[in-house]
Amino acid sequence: MKTKTVYINTIGCQMNVYDSERMLRLLADENYMPTSSIETADLIIVNTCAIREKAVQKVHSFLGRLNVLKKKNPRLHVVVAGCVAQQQGAKLIERFPQVNIVMGTHAVDQLPDLLRGVKPDGMPIVAVDMTDIIHENPAHTVMSSSGKEVTGFVTIMRGCDNYCTYCVVPYVRGREISREPGAIIAEIKVMVQSGVKEITLLGQNVNSYGVKEGLTSFVKLLALVNDIEGLERIRFVTSHPKDLSDQLIASFGTLQKLCNHIHLPVQSGADPVLKRMNRKYTRNAYLKKIARLRAASPDIAISTDFIVGFPGETDADFAATIDLMKTVRFDSLFAFEYSDRSEAPASRFSGKIASDVKYRRLQALLDLQKQIISDNHAALIGRVFPVLIEGESKNQQKKPEVPGIVELTGRTSENRIVNFPVSSHSPLDMDALKGQIMSIRIETAFLNSFRGVAVENQIESFTPERRHSHVA
Repeated sequence: MKTKTVYINTIGCQMNVYDSERMLRLLADENYMPTSSIETADLIIVNTCAIREKAVQKVHSFLGRLNVLKKKNPRLHVVVAGCVAQQQGAKLIERFPQVNIVMGTHAVDQLPDLLRGVKPDGMPIVAVDMTDIIHENPAHTVMSSSGKEVTGFVTIMRGCDNYCTYCVVPYVRGREISREPGAIIAEIKVMVQSGVKEITLLGQNVNSYGVKEGLTSFVKLLALVNDIEGLERIRFVTSHPKDLSDQLIASFGTLQKLCNHIHLPVQSGADPVLKRMNRKYTRNAYLKKIARLRAASPDIAISTDFIVGFPGETDADFAATIDLMKTVRFDSLFAFEYSDRSEAPASRFSGKIASDVKYRRLQALLDLQKQIISDNHAALIGRVFPVLIEGESKNQQKKPEVPGIVELTGRTSENRIVNFPVSSHSPLDMDALKGQIMSIRIETAFLNSFRGVAVENQIESFTPERRHSHVA
């Protein structure tokens, strides 16, 4: 069978990254090899995001550019997958006739069959039906496409039942459904056997994992993952504040492999806005959970999301958001201007905020966060962190080579990026280094990363008591 090439453009969240990896694994069985050259690819897939209008515009722009390639190579197959595919369906083909397949969020496992159904002069294929079943891949197919990654994603559930008024996820991903814990554990074990050391468990609201189906709870699932031999770190996203239980909070102090970081989207610091967003918690309830998290793990890193300019947001509401930021002092955040999504109820709300007001509020929020990060990072100078080595630093390619020195990069348990030099008087085996843990003392802090030095210029094996930082 002739080897063919596939180019995948992944836009959006970690779940899309995971789905793209699934596509590559399925296509490997069809004799497709991944390529970084869009011009020579036999198959082009864009895995899309619909959470904000800019992401949709990015998809449309990408598809428009493919028209030229399709004319040069009529046998090129173009697939649109993900949330925009689910959202727009056949309308995408009307606008972009160069598309062969529109494949929704529940159709990933159908990809090989859909490709076989494409005929030279046949009609484009639209597969956007939703199901209430999660199709499991056999365990042997879940290994990373490269086989050399030390971090990986595993989806534990799909969909969302919360129906926040600004969000399209329930409409493009469907209602909540959880995978069987045995399938999740089996997938992680195979990934660990292939060299993965850190797993991120994915779901729109992982805190509600297993509730509808009567499966094991998310806390118990974490404990099962924690017991997997050879796995060193566990992360998860995303947590909904209303479902963050005391048991899950306590896990940050008891589960040895659970990373010292949580992403807990707050969206606004004002109760009237939270109510219109249908978030089902108050500002005070959120702050109490932050206090419990820091009591369970004093050095825990907390990141969050904010939406500014939600319909009806007053100056006083935005001031409450700024005040909450000053109170919590988040380690990092993602912030966006509100944009209407046609399926979401908020698109029909009155009290829309002018674009220039949204822009000013966003800039004020980001400016404050830069100062908070600067202060937070300065306090970390001199501290020592166990860093999981992910590979060679990007800085290594930018700087002149220094004889005997190689710069590596990795992350702390708190999800902080750290670059550091190591001595190398002989060629380093990068595959052997990746996935190891080294104690690094922070010497310089930047906005998005740190630079440090090894406390001992040797690789150290992971031990639970070294999960968090200590003072040098």
